Amino acid sequence: MEFLKITNGTLITPFRYVRGGTIVVRDGRIAGVHDRDVEVPDAVNLDARGKFVAPGFIDIHVHGGGGHDFMDGTEEAFLKIAELHAQYGTTSLVPTTLTAEKEDLLHTLDMYEKAKQKNQRGAAFLGMHLEGPYFALNQRGAQDPRYIRNPDPAEYEEILAYSSSIVRWSAAPELAGAIEFGRRLREKGILAAIAHTDAVYDDVLTAYENGYSLATHLYSAMSGVTRRNAFRYAGAIESALLLDMDVELITDGIHLPAPLLRLVYKIKGADRIALITDAMRAAGMPEGESILGSLTNGLPVLVEDGVAKLPDRSSFAGSVATTNQLVRNMVQLADVPLLNAVRMASTTPARIMGVEGRKGSLMVGKDADLVIFDQDINIETTIVNGKIVYAKERMLSAL
Repeated sequence: MEFLKITNGTLITPFRYVRGGTIVVRDGRIAGVHDRDVEVPDAVNLDARGKFVAPGFIDIHVHGGGGHDFMDGTEEAFLKIAELHAQYGTTSLVPTTLTAEKEDLLHTLDMYEKAKQKNQRGAAFLGMHLEGPYFALNQRGAQDPRYIRNPDPAEYEEILAYSSSIVRWSAAPELAGAIEFGRRLREKGILAAIAHTDAVYDDVLTAYENGYSLATHLYSAMSGVTRRNAFRYAGAIESALLLDMDVELITDGIHLPAPLLRLVYKIKGADRIALITDAMRAAGMPEGESILGSLTNGLPVLVEDGVAKLPDRSSFAGSVATTNQLVRNMVQLADVPLLNAVRMASTTPARIMGVEGRKGSLMVGKDADLVIFDQDINIETTIVNGKIVYAKERMLSAL
């Protein structure tokens, strides 16, 4: 048996802070959560030096980082993205595609399967998220309009039969065939989410009744209050806030200003919000020119002011956030208690993705996915399945 003991930490449990606490890890799982130091013979000791010890962050919507995108279609891209985000506290992530031809999606699914077997040094993979191609053209955002289309049963049934690694799929629920598509996803145990949509309340309600349970990057690429023949209708944004639907928030401090972060938190609470990076390949890289999507046929973008933009600066084209930034911004911009900010980056996304039985909180028996950070949410150490995959030099000296 292999033991790791983390001492002198401020533990962030689902319910409270435990100061001077100890976490014991055995064979990749949490074996003990204590409010004091305990004797563990033959354990490797890690002194947290009073810093916070929290469940690892779970990013359920991410496209890339470190100069790579999952749509590059290589094992290296998958592995390097996982390693990059682990440096910022992500212990699990859901690789996400962009709108593309069916063949490109199938190839990306193949690469996921191969990379998953080799992923030893980065955030763990929880399965694939297909973002599109079934979107409203008017709400495409930076998604390539060449590939946007309505749900096609022949196409999506082929994709679903091809791979068992798809764990979520985002679509616009008002499209012809989208309700049947959502029902099919739920039959397969796949999370159905609304996204890039011009839906109004009745559309969203029907979708919710037929399996769509998550709003992808709330406020981004979705309808708000709209008029039709002089009458006002609640859009997808208001509908997601009103219904008992989970929502994602890109809390990079740019996609959504502080007042909107506070508003969503006030309405939905920490148990219904998942913080996501929605990061593209430029996350963790210097600002400048980049590419959204595949290197071979992606869209040129400009990274400046901490966000990716279309070259004409008419629209955002993706986030370059990391998960520690998400938590920091909810605390510093939205005035959310750290306990709840961490919950939105760990416990809630774990529940949304159906892995709460093994991830998302500091509880005995769960995977030892842990992150150690200071009061400014700067990451000191990231541990995935009991293995240290990232540590600052001063934390290595504590081993």
